Amino acid sequence: MTTTLREDSLDAGESAAARAAGGPRVGVLALQGDFREHAHVLSGLGADVSLVRRPQDLDGIDGLVIPGGESTVMGKLARAYGLAEPLRAAIAGGLPVYGTCAGLIMLADTVLDAIDGQQTLGGLDVVVRRNAFGSQNQSFETDLDIPELGERPVHAVFIRGPVVESVGRRATALASLPDGRVVAVEQGSLLGTSFHPEITGEHRFHEYFLGMVRSHAGA
Repeated sequence: MTTTLREDSLDAGESAAARAAGGPRVGVLALQGDFREHAHVLSGLGADVSLVRRPQDLDGIDGLVIPGGESTVMGKLARAYGLAEPLRAAIAGGLPVYGTCAGLIMLADTVLDAIDGQQTLGGLDVVVRRNAFGSQNQSFETDLDIPELGERPVHAVFIRGPVVESVGRRATALASLPDGRVVAVEQGSLLGTSFHPEITGEHRFHEYFLGMVRSHAGA
């Protein structure tokens, strides 16, 4: 399914079709980063997708995706646009949220190498390290065994991604590299990955997240 993403919304016809089909309404934080890629994947999976830039954009959504990008910039923009506290309140209230790469950093309770007064939204009981795999030219791809997503390995792309240095007792590791470094975690209605499934055609994490969204909405 192909969509055209406008500056403020997805294609109106596709959003209307998603609503008519009963797809969950999922917001994508669109302050910075690769939010368009996530929006297209989610829309293709039947979600009614909206872009979140202002506090009122959170009204009525069933779940939220925080994309990859620059976590420090996202944090500053979230505070500048008055989004930081509403986002924290939504997470504390149980809103399902999926963060990839920078999004995982934004969800982490602790960042070991935070810079420039960096503040996260928190919620995930993990400690992360930014840019743990080096600079962008040290990006790499690998296959991960993730039983929760089936027997077929997940092909993962790491681009200046964080790593989870420690997992608290409230969180659960979903995937690790062969050296034991954790790169995917889950905690209640929160999900985080160090890698970018939105750019590889590997949509099982988005499907898994939409299942979490539907379960939460049903509950």
